Amino acid sequence: MIHVSSLAIGAGIASAAIIVAFLAFDTFHDKSELAVEPAPIIQDIGPVKITVATFMENGSPILGDPNAPITVVEFGDYQCFFCNKFFHETEDALLKNYVETGKVKVIFKDFTIIGADSITAANAAHCASDQGKFWEYHDTLYNHWTGENNEWASSENLLQFAKDLGLDTDKFSKCMINSNHNPIIVHSNQDAKDLGLTGTPAFFIIGPDNKVTKIGGAQPYDVFKRIFDSKLEK
Repeated sequence: MIHVSSLAIGAGIASAAIIVAFLAFDTFHDKSELAVEPAPIIQDIGPVKITVATFMENGSPILGDPNAPITVVEFGDYQCFFCNKFFHETEDALLKNYVETGKVKVIFKDFTIIGADSITAANAAHCASDQGKFWEYHDTLYNHWTGENNEWASSENLLQFAKDLGLDTDKFSKCMINSNHNPIIVHSNQDAKDLGLTGTPAFFIIGPDNKVTKIGGAQPYDVFKRIFDSKLEK
């Protein structure tokens, strides 16, 4: 199951101050699941040209060994139920068995399709990244998830998360108020749309041969393991 948005992401996000004004999105749940399917790393989807940059740019710092043979690019929304499900049920095992062993590296990219707090949470993670704490803040967000559009990712809570992680809260607050990272979020959303995504989470697994496998939804550990092992054997 994946979370699907019925509206396109507006390019006007970049012009909004996230503490003051937000964009909202109507959403609904689609019970279908995307099939695991192979695709080349560079392909044409209509008039849009998909390149390596579509996967690798406008995202988080790399988690893991930068020279790992496999790259996982996850598109997620911090408010998404199934993103949270993946984080709590699958991610730890993947990190332990593949990332910490140097086989896989991970990049997280934003696809903020659920609502206003999706945008503020994404900005907060990037503001934390400015102080070297992207992944710690990323984990904090998912560990404090309580639902969709219920204000758990309010400005006050996001600031408290920053305090809890020992961030310089003055720098963090200025980053948030100035919406410093709206451009990277806008571009990441466009990358998601260029790749034909309609829901989160979605994963692109890039192997040593530069071939890509797409996974839609919060699939279990065994699905990732099978793909990783297959790519490592080649």
